[in-house]
Amino acid sequence: MKHLKYSIEIDAPKEKVWDVLWNTKTYNQWTAFFSPGSSFETDWKVGGDTRFIDADSKDGMISTIKELKENELVNFEHLGMIKDGIVDKDSDEVKQWSGITERYELIDNNGKTQLNVDTKTSDDYVDFMNQGFEKGLNKIKELSEQ
Repeated sequence: MKHLKYSIEIDAPKEKVWDVLWNTKTYNQWTAFFSPGSSFETDWKVGGDTRFIDADSKDGMISTIKELKENELVNFEHLGMIKDGIVDKDSDEVKQWSGITERYELIDNNGKTQLNVDTKTSDDYVDFMNQGFEKGLNKIKELSEQ
């Protein structure tokens, strides 16, 4: 697994950036660089159920929230795959990456926001993640600064 870190400064308060990150109207705009039209469902509870779903199917990932401080921090732990609506947490494929985290931290910097993302991925997905986060973070910046 490769440990990846991304960061961008956004000229907007962290509450606005948080809303752009997780509002259903803007989420699929910045995640389009990973999976066009994707969505997520969560109960916003630590230890609860979070599902990241592809646009054209019932496929995606099943995750949970490890840490949560609204407008400041959310840390997702990815637990398994969803294929045709069925959750898989036990296959050999899933066991290779189950437990990786994806952490978003928003830090106030005199009215601006420093958005930091920390995640891990397999060697095969490093370029995909780098390109997705570079474009995705720039989209978050654009939407937040409007």
